[in-house]
Amino acid sequence: MARSGPRKVARYGEQFKATAVKLSGLRGVLIQDVAHALDIHPFMLSLWRKQVRDGVIVAKSAKLDVQTKAELKRLRALERDYKVLKEEHDLLKKAIRFASDPKRKSSSSSKQTGTHTKSR
Repeated sequence: MARSGPRKVARYGEQFKATAVKLSGLRGVLIQDVAHALDIHPFMLSLWRKQVRDGVIVAKSAKLDVQTKAELKRLRALERDYKVLKEEHDLLKKAIRFASDPKRKSSSSSKQTGTHTKSR
């Protein structure tokens, strides 16, 4: 059933848009992460980035404070560390499976010790 009444659309100021674009332009930061953090759709942020490229939005007015930059750097470092730890964990799980595989322990079972008879 359709809703009656006007549709609510959020309006964002130029400063908010410029700051969001500036955040999404930082090295190692994903558009999706910035959009999620700002509670906006990633498509909207991509549209704002295009508007900045086209000169519709002036992003030079946006300034990122030192604390925001520091938190983003910390987040990137934690994500890198997590990725390394996850890879190490996966390798250790594979090594444990390999070492505990009973088929690998008995190499004599794969060799046959009997004599073969030829059928004529």
